[in-house]
Amino acid sequence: MSTFGAGQALAAVLVWLGMVIAISFIEAPLKFTAPGVTLAIGLGIGRKVFRALNSVEAILGVVAVVGLVEMARSTVDYPVVITIAVAVAIVCLLAQVVGVRPALTRRSNEVLAGDGTTAQDRRSNAHLFYVGFEIVKVVALIIAGACLLAHG
Repeated sequence: MSTFGAGQALAAVLVWLGMVIAISFIEAPLKFTAPGVTLAIGLGIGRKVFRALNSVEAILGVVAVVGLVEMARSTVDYPVVITIAVAVAIVCLLAQVVGVRPALTRRSNEVLAGDGTTAQDRRSNAHLFYVGFEIVKVVALIIAGACLLAHG
């Protein structure tokens, strides 16, 4: 890495990417296939896990931005695509936490309260939006990480 900031940004981006892949695309789907895990148990676990994940993602986003600021202060020219990719990942996280997660929480509250079968029988469109943002976030983090590695 040409600067400490680039190394910092790279570390944050790669840890963030690994966490999202591990939790969103491996742990979350698999938990519902484990023996004895009911929908209510899976939702309860998922709420705690994703709340923690999103908190760590926010911290990693801040660390990445601090690294980008340090990079901007250096004499090395870095491609603007790195900043754009990190910004896209942060916007996706904000959209998930502020825009989508409240709807997911309402649905999981209905299911956990057991107030009829309708909540359990229908799929949540909000879940599809959350997954869509996760996919965009992963692509953005891959692009940011690859560009940081290429200019190291």
